[in-house]
Amino acid sequence: MRLATLPGGYVASELRRYPEAVAMFLGSYGGARGASVIAVDITRVPETGASSGTSGTGHGSGGNGGSGMDPASCGSGMPGVLGVQDSGTVDGSMGQSNLPSSGSRAAASHTAGQHIASPLGVSDSAGQGADDAFDDTVDPSAGHEAPKPTLLQQAVGRFDWVDLRGFAPHANAREAGQATSAITLSIWHSRQRFCPTCGAPVQAALAGWAQRCTNEADGHRILFPRVEPAVITAIVDGQDRLLLQHNAAWKDSKLYSVSAGFVEAGENLEHACRREAMEETGIKLGEVRYLGSQPWPFPASLMMAFKAHAITTDVHVDGAETMTARWVTRDEYTAELISGRMVAPGKATIARYMIEEWLGREL
Repeated sequence: MRLATLPGGYVASELRRYPEAVAMFLGSYGGARGASVIAVDITRVPETGASSGTSGTGHGSGGNGGSGMDPASCGSGMPGVLGVQDSGTVDGSMGQSNLPSSGSRAAASHTAGQHIASPLGVSDSAGQGADDAFDDTVDPSAGHEAPKPTLLQQAVGRFDWVDLRGFAPHANAREAGQATSAITLSIWHSRQRFCPTCGAPVQAALAGWAQRCTNEADGHRILFPRVEPAVITAIVDGQDRLLLQHNAAWKDSKLYSVSAGFVEAGENLEHACRREAMEETGIKLGEVRYLGSQPWPFPASLMMAFKAHAITTDVHVDGAETMTARWVTRDEYTAELISGRMVAPGKATIARYMIEEWLGREL
């Protein structure tokens, strides 16, 4: 599975046509052609026949070797800015790791060449030449009852749109990183449309990696994306058993993962690990060791992974966020997976890698 691409020259023309589209520079990779990658958020590009500035198609596309992204919102449990349901907690989204989502999608071209019908309610463009969209001189009303879609509008129906969680496990490291960066930025641009200081509208700046306040009296301040730190902890006891838990936010009742939560204001990362473990399971932690990190754009988390040694082993779940928790040996966990009584976190999650590190093999 690969990221879909559009010709850069044509996309540049489309960006001039649609100031609502947000272009995000993802890097230059040299080579004979000097290729650059630019993701384009087309969430606010108007639908075919609508004037610029109206409601958009709700998707993204890419140019000059770029990727197609669709932003989604998470965090409050209420419908997000694009109509998708929020996950509510940093580990709540894990319960949907294997489920299709209406947000956070990447346009992908499947190597097998299969066609997936668009779930977006966008009309088919059969009978219309794709090259027609490249010519601005074509009269959209000539010989057609309705205007022809432009290149970015066609992108909604031409590509197969998949969830980032479904795309990342099947992509190479570069394209998975590009998709993650593009979705993180597009979600931020979609959620923050006004300056948080003075309330004036903002404009994309610094190749999509920042915003500029339009208020001259406020000095046209530059705004950068907010990153929300979160910790995720693999807890082991003196017998090298792993503590696994099931959270109330997870829809799959068989999903078990490790402890996770947001870092509080004024709190260091190690203390956040200890606090989350105590709050959710009643386990007191001793040594806490850093393992690695993973950006998690739902909507803007940076997951920092730790491995911790438990001083106590009596489990007392809070019954609100964490419903059940138990210690497992490697043999017990393998048996639970084989029987189907437990399900591991998704392949694109750092939680799965942490469990595999303890288990000593890939799941």
